[in-house]
Amino acid sequence: MPPPRVAVTVGDPRGIGAEVVAKALAADLPSAHVIAIGPPVLTRGLRVAERVDVPVAGVSATHVPDGAIVPALSPEAAGDCVRQSVETAVHLARAGDVDAIVTGPAEKRALHLAGVRVPGHTEWLAQLAGGVEVAMMLVAGGLRVVLITTHLPLRDVPDAVTVARILTTGHLTRRALDEWWSIEDPRLAVCALNPHAGEGGIFGTEDDDILAPAAQELGAAGPLPADTVFVRTLRGEFDAVLVPAHDVGMTAVKVAGFGTGVNVTLGLPFIRTAPDHGTALDIAGRGVADPGSMYQAIRLAIELAVKRSGP
Repeated sequence: MPPPRVAVTVGDPRGIGAEVVAKALAADLPSAHVIAIGPPVLTRGLRVAERVDVPVAGVSATHVPDGAIVPALSPEAAGDCVRQSVETAVHLARAGDVDAIVTGPAEKRALHLAGVRVPGHTEWLAQLAGGVEVAMMLVAGGLRVVLITTHLPLRDVPDAVTVARILTTGHLTRRALDEWWSIEDPRLAVCALNPHAGEGGIFGTEDDDILAPAAQELGAAGPLPADTVFVRTLRGEFDAVLVPAHDVGMTAVKVAGFGTGVNVTLGLPFIRTAPDHGTALDIAGRGVADPGSMYQAIRLAIELAVKRSGP
């Protein structure tokens, strides 16, 4: 069986994306045909099988001591570069020319200036894939966390945590664990919204009225309090946790594996992973960025592509 084909976008050219991609590709990864997508000034030195150039007009490059190159771009131009790169990767994936894509970090403000007015990559990829239902999974070692809501103000979360949304998230999670991770009959847990899962309604009724019926319909455990469900999952009791609020899930993942977490978009017709960090514009070009999360994102994309293709 030929090695999987994986497209990797370098992300915002002003950030650490190209640096962490270069470091990750230089490490020991499973065999894969890697296609780098981005400005030639950033991709020409990468250890990849192919490159797809994204033209960026008016780039002036600044050399830094470690040999990295950081183009001096406006936020709008940087956002447009990310837009072109991600759209190219999705086109390759939907055409069947790659088995998975890995997206480098992007700045939301730059994307908005470039006309991509979405909360993040997850929602944007759902649009590019034809308006499919998606969910955001974060992976750190043995912990898999799936967000029921993503980028919402905390005051809006209770209204957004509906039975329908929990069920959609749960079904997407089960399907991904089965088809991508080869886990038959995956064990799910639902994290509670309120302290102590509401304590019988004393601290809120949402857990009894909404989360419990949804968990029962899914055949999942819960709702279980946030202060114990992640520990139980790390001990092997569950294959994934459905979490009502963004920061609860993100905090658990980053405590469990800071610098190695991976973002996986569930529900797409192709595999997509990404590092769980941002552009880190403040340290770009200094050669000090930690490639751990990008390495794990590329590694997981390769492993999932191999499992999905079967024996």
